[in-house]
Amino acid sequence: MTDEKPAPRQRRTPVALVVAALAALLAAAVLYGKGAGAGKDEAAACPAAKAVAARLAPLAQGEVAALNVNKNPKPAVGISFVDGDGRKLTLADFKGRNVLLNLWATWCVPCRAEMPALDRLQAKMGGADFQVVAVNIDTSRLDRPKAFLAEAGVKNLSRYADSSADSFEALRVAGKALGLPTSLLIGPDGCELAVMAGPAQWDSGDAAKLVTAMIGK
Repeated sequence: MTDEKPAPRQRRTPVALVVAALAALLAAAVLYGKGAGAGKDEAAACPAAKAVAARLAPLAQGEVAALNVNKNPKPAVGISFVDGDGRKLTLADFKGRNVLLNLWATWCVPCRAEMPALDRLQAKMGGADFQVVAVNIDTSRLDRPKAFLAEAGVKNLSRYADSSADSFEALRVAGKALGLPTSLLIGPDGCELAVMAGPAQWDSGDAAKLVTAMIGK
């Protein structure tokens, strides 16, 4: 019986290695180009929003200092929810109006604290040009949000809800939401102007200046 030695591995020639490396670089370049192109296309969809964002940036101070203004606004992440009558809505239904989108839940203590301020902001500045869209994302005991709003004396906010919480998940995946509350400023063209992580004193003078600059009046 003779011992058989394993066949030696074939070594890749330097030329083969170079070809493989060039192929990998070409593939990466194509993917990068597609990603960069997509980003440019999104930014190109929001030409007017860039000027609005420039107005907002210096106003992110005081009670709204945590606002993160987008230098190059892009179309807002598409989310859906229902109104108080159960009608399904998306952000597209609010085009033509500046929106402060706020995601909240009854179990979120900071959310509960800021809700009256959002209500007062809507009472003061809400109208044809601006609306606070506060979307509740409780997934159980769906009677609680209505009771909470009544207890908090909220009278000016329309009721919106997403009992699946898919809206929050969509924003989380897009890097727009880490926790609750999360607020986004969205222009009349549907472009996201800024993001706020955490609560804010939305009925403050700082917030009023921000909204005034947003609607351009």
